Amino acid sequence: MNVAIMWQPKEDTMHTIDLNCDMGEGLTNDANLMPYITSANIACGYHAGDETIMKRTVELALLNAVAIGAHPGFADKINFGRTGMQLPLAEVYDLVTEQIQLLQKISIGFGTKLHHVKPHGALYNMSAKDPELANTVAKAVLDADSSLVLFGLSGSHSITEAKKIGLTTASEVFADRTYQNNGSLTPRNQPNALIETTEQSIRQVLQMLKQKMVTSIDDRQVPINAETICLHGDGVHAVSFAKHIYHTLQQHQIGIQSI
Repeated sequence: MNVAIMWQPKEDTMHTIDLNCDMGEGLTNDANLMPYITSANIACGYHAGDETIMKRTVELALLNAVAIGAHPGFADKINFGRTGMQLPLAEVYDLVTEQIQLLQKISIGFGTKLHHVKPHGALYNMSAKDPELANTVAKAVLDADSSLVLFGLSGSHSITEAKKIGLTTASEVFADRTYQNNGSLTPRNQPNALIETTEQSIRQVLQMLKQKMVTSIDDRQVPINAETICLHGDGVHAVSFAKHIYHTLQQHQIGIQSI
């Protein structure tokens, strides 16, 4: 069933933040998460998901007035796109382009359009550290649709390279991941990479928004720019974190709105 509802931004306030979530990855909690987010990053079938799941997730996003974004990753379902792959830049460009186009086609079928692109997993982390790779990803997004917003790690090459070519960006921070001293995320194969308690998640979110800082795993204060906050939909505590963060932001008079 097609739901021809155009996404509309939620009411603006003096202080606002976007809450985004990685979705369409074949899990069962997407519908439960949608009421508490403003942007959905939808897997495009390469690292997870398929056309049926993509359509269902787009429909859910529209019903909840959530902005629709593509979540392109490496074609590696066995490792959920979280294992680095050394590919020619031309191949990366095609990989990102193909996935954006897949979700664009589905979105048009529902009478709407894409709002943003957020690379997934290893592609996200590698491009954050590699300016050439970041530039290639940004060019693929720009060429697919120059009005798209690129979500990238705050303070990383993903943001600076996209801005160089005139692409709109959103600096992303994480509610469920810990940070290194240089502002990068703690790799998942290292201890304490994931935030496991609601209290710690909320404390980190409020610190990033109010102090523009995040405390690293070595207890250092790292400057950070928060324009969109990510929750991983595959996290064990995803729905609980989303609910508590959503209500905590409301209590602190922080508006919740897509970029």
